[in-house]
Amino acid sequence: MTEAHWELLPHGADIGVRGIGDSKEAAFEQAALALTAVVADPKSITVSDEIDVTCTAPDDELLLVEWLNALIYEMATRKMLFARFELHIDGNQLVAKAWGEAIDASKHDLGVEVKGATCTNLSVRQDETGRWLAQCVVDV
Repeated sequence: MTEAHWELLPHGADIGVRGIGDSKEAAFEQAALALTAVVADPKSITVSDEIDVTCTAPDDELLLVEWLNALIYEMATRKMLFARFELHIDGNQLVAKAWGEAIDASKHDLGVEVKGATCTNLSVRQDETGRWLAQCVVDV
């Protein structure tokens, strides 16, 4: 079993996010952590407050975009950062919980603001080893 992880990918003026895991859900969770890492170090975020997120889309790739955009919306409207995610995908629907805390500039070393997830370099697939990869470029 490979340890799930996330990566940031260089992409001109924007940033690519990639989640890797042993399941599609784990890859989506890691992509969300990569998204958080664009804004602040996930390790600096206390996972004290919980929110629910639900998304639907016609395919896995667009579901990833919807998921990340839902988190971007929640971060902006609630003024929160998230560092733990648990989600389930059933067909075209994603149901998730995200845990985090209010943004605190004295605690969180804030990076850039993410405006939205895009369809650029969008991919959700299994690689030759069976690991799931979920990636796209986010507009910053």
